[in-house]
Amino acid sequence: MPRPRKRRNVCCLPQISEFVPIGETGFPSEAVVITVDEYEAIRLIDNEGLSQEECSDLMNVARTTAQQIYASARRKIARALVVGLPIRIEGGDYRICNGKGQFCGRGQCRRHGMWQTEQEEQK
Repeated sequence: MPRPRKRRNVCCLPQISEFVPIGETGFPSEAVVITVDEYEAIRLIDNEGLSQEECSDLMNVARTTAQQIYASARRKIARALVVGLPIRIEGGDYRICNGKGQFCGRGQCRRHGMWQTEQEEQK
C-alpha cells in the first residue's frame, strides 16, 4: 500500500484562478490545470525569489518534493503558453496557513503577514 500524500502548506489561495489567452475566437474545452500547491511553489520560487530549499521549508515538504512540484508546474505553464490553452488553478493536497505559524515549518509565517499587509494597503 502506498504512503499517503502529505498535505502541503500554502499561505493563501490565488486571487485569480483562471487565465485565458486573448485573441482567440473560440476557446478550446481543454484547460491546463495547475494545483494550488504547484501555484504556491511558483509563487515562492519565481515571484518571491526564494530558493527551492526555502520553498520546501515553508511548504513543509522535502526539497526533492518541492523540486518535483515546481518542475510539474513549469511544464504545465509552458504547455499552456506554447499551445495557447487556458490555465486553471484548483485542487491538490494542501492546507491553508492560518498566519499564526501553526503549519509553518519555521515557526512563523512571514509570507501570510506580508499578504495581509498588501490587502490592507489596497483598501
